[in-house]
Amino acid sequence: MKTNGKLVRLKAWAYERRKMLAIACGSFVLGILALVGFMVGLEATNTEKFCISCHEMGDNVYLEYRNTIHYQSASGVRAICSDCHVPKEFWPKMYRKLEAYNDVLQTILGKVDTPEKFNQHRREMAEREWARMRRSDSSTCRSCHKSDHFDFSQQNRRASTMHQQGLLEEGKTCIDCHKGIAHRLPPVDQGIGAERSDAVAPSTLHPDTANSSPH
Repeated sequence: MKTNGKLVRLKAWAYERRKMLAIACGSFVLGILALVGFMVGLEATNTEKFCISCHEMGDNVYLEYRNTIHYQSASGVRAICSDCHVPKEFWPKMYRKLEAYNDVLQTILGKVDTPEKFNQHRREMAEREWARMRRSDSSTCRSCHKSDHFDFSQQNRRASTMHQQGLLEEGKTCIDCHKGIAHRLPPVDQGIGAERSDAVAPSTLHPDTANSSPH
């Protein structure tokens, strides 16, 4: 009887071991599949096709972008939406994706679903994006344009002077000077006539001139 009891316990233990092994292997496989699915979905949301699937993007900023050097250049190199608007590093990318849920919400609410509405909110959207890029030291720009690899001798005199002065001497970041590089700028306050609520202050475009006296 003791032998039979011991045999039963061994069989039960072997069964439990196989069961735990199967659960562990299944969990591992499911984890791998979930990770692969997550990464595939993540990359799918970085494609140009996905970015312009909302007509407010396809009918507005995408058309503007197609007329810039980021869309078509002599070298044939293109920068798509995510190259400029989504960080390459994992955690900053995840944070940006969470922020994008607000974009989805505003799309559902129809906040910028017509060109008129889009232009009405262009200033606030532009200023928010400029601030975000400035906080990251224009990291998405620098993923292609690495200033420490600039050959200033190959740049024209003005570009060489401004880059060396701004980047090396004044500690500026790309977006400080290159606003409107891929999309049309909002109206800029020229200090003439009635004030415009949708106009960008000159000091926003050129912070270093904020305290300069008018001529």
